[in-house]
Amino acid sequence: MNSLNRAVTGKRIAVEPPHPEPTMSGWYTTSGPELPLLPQTGDVNCDCLVIGGGWMGLHAARRYAELNPDSSVILVDADRIGNNASGRCMGFVIDLAHNPRKQDFVEDIKGNKEELFVNLEGIAYIRSAVEEHGVDCDWDPQGKYHSAATAHGVDDLRRFSEALDALGQRYSWVDTAEIQAMTGSKHYIKALHHPGTILLQPAKYLKNATKSLPANVTVHENTPIVGVQFGIPRHVCETPAGAIRASKVIICASDYLTRFGFFKDRAIPLYTFASMTRQLIDNELSQVGNKPAYGLIPANSFGTTVRRTVDNRLILRNVYSYATDFKTTQRDVTRARVQQQIAFDRRWPGLSSIGFESSWGGLLTLAQNGGMVFGELDRNVYGAAFCNGTGVARGAAFGKAVAELAAGRSSPVIDILKTRAKPSRPYPKAVTALGVRVVTAVRFRQAGAEV
Repeated sequence: MNSLNRAVTGKRIAVEPPHPEPTMSGWYTTSGPELPLLPQTGDVNCDCLVIGGGWMGLHAARRYAELNPDSSVILVDADRIGNNASGRCMGFVIDLAHNPRKQDFVEDIKGNKEELFVNLEGIAYIRSAVEEHGVDCDWDPQGKYHSAATAHGVDDLRRFSEALDALGQRYSWVDTAEIQAMTGSKHYIKALHHPGTILLQPAKYLKNATKSLPANVTVHENTPIVGVQFGIPRHVCETPAGAIRASKVIICASDYLTRFGFFKDRAIPLYTFASMTRQLIDNELSQVGNKPAYGLIPANSFGTTVRRTVDNRLILRNVYSYATDFKTTQRDVTRARVQQQIAFDRRWPGLSSIGFESSWGGLLTLAQNGGMVFGELDRNVYGAAFCNGTGVARGAAFGKAVAELAAGRSSPVIDILKTRAKPSRPYPKAVTALGVRVVTAVRFRQAGAEV
């Protein structure tokens, strides 16, 4: 147990539930029928309670149940699975994280190779759900395109290519004519294609993977944990309509984990925002290129990420904001939508007047030092949190590994994650909030036409 963790055994802790989102995710509203809603009621017992139905929690529940088929597992989520923070991402299942502006990206060969190893483990576990359990999620292993719209964006791509060379990674350059033909947009001037990334519909995967969980898993949505008393032999976790008594608890709920008495005030909460068009019709599809689906990562990390989906929609994501008290507002979403409309106008000026069908935000939890939570937090209490971005493959790997740890297993991924730095304490909230706002505003302006 790390010295940064606070022993909380025997003490009741009131847990503030997550704030409701002001808008529905477009991924969720287009992902098909909702899961049968079964909020938890009354008092129940289980061998293992998993808190959080995102990338970490869903795969933790699945893995613990696989390893312990005679154990009872309960998975709870405070929202609807697929409409939570995990279901609001852009659906890139990334094998190697990208940050071409980071000065030590090239030098940290060992760290990047370990990151790749962990992410590949996560991708393999997600793939097994698709291939072995028939989870429908618009699975597309085409890789990702790092796209540049400016000369400084091309410079960023060259720095990223140097990092890939140092790691022995395959990639290919995409010239102006090819990227413009692929996207139908004159906005882009160069791109770098990096294979290995999977594109999927995140809400569809989370919902359908939930339906394919082992039979010894019970799922309760709209079930926040509002109070907890960790103890021996059972932990008592209160819900709005009852209590769950569990021999083991695995907390996979991002910033929510800090409300259980662990790593308090260590999280830096950010929101990112996205907007989705309606389905494009035939004469509109001719304007968005000759490739039926793609994922574009901006050369500058503060630029605009783009997805063209298999059901013929465009999704644009940009704008980061500090999330005071881990929440966003309708006003924040509306302001971000304005910036996404500008990005739409730049890329497809003949099409952008159609606007967007839906806009939403998604919570991203960072640590000041890039650290993460992983391991046993208290006796028979385990946790995984703080993906620090690119959380789909990483989250699946973290969740699988923490379940294996809780089940008494070992693995190379567990060994790697045990060596990771824990989240450090950031500057005071007011200072951090101001710093994030200033830095994001400056970086957003510097990104220029990459936005």
